[in-house]
Amino acid sequence: MKLLENPFGIHEKALSVRNKRMELISANIANADTPLFRAKDLDFKKVLANANPSPMAATNVRHFDTGEVEDPHGIVFRTPYNSSVDGNTVEINVEQAKYGEAAVQYQATLQFLENRISGIRKSLRGE
Repeated sequence: MKLLENPFGIHEKALSVRNKRMELISANIANADTPLFRAKDLDFKKVLANANPSPMAATNVRHFDTGEVEDPHGIVFRTPYNSSVDGNTVEINVEQAKYGEAAVQYQATLQFLENRISGIRKSLRGE
């Protein structure tokens, strides 16, 4: 039974990645006044792609590597819209907006998982 082998699918990893992104954005906000601090973010798509590697493989010796090097952690440095005199790249209004967006995404993923758990409970009870 496929459902019981992996009942949460990619959503379990997605919740963890969304949590990590919120931690990074929180650190950005906390360091808004730290000179030379570089704002960080998480490339959600890249992290999930690395969590679920493609099943494709080179099946012929003439297949070649594309040479792409990816950061497995998906952490990227954000480029500011306005430069700062002290070298800090945190823009508090941007970070607050990103945090709000990340919080909504986290809540949506959590709600999906809660609904999945509720469905499993109902099926186990025979409802």
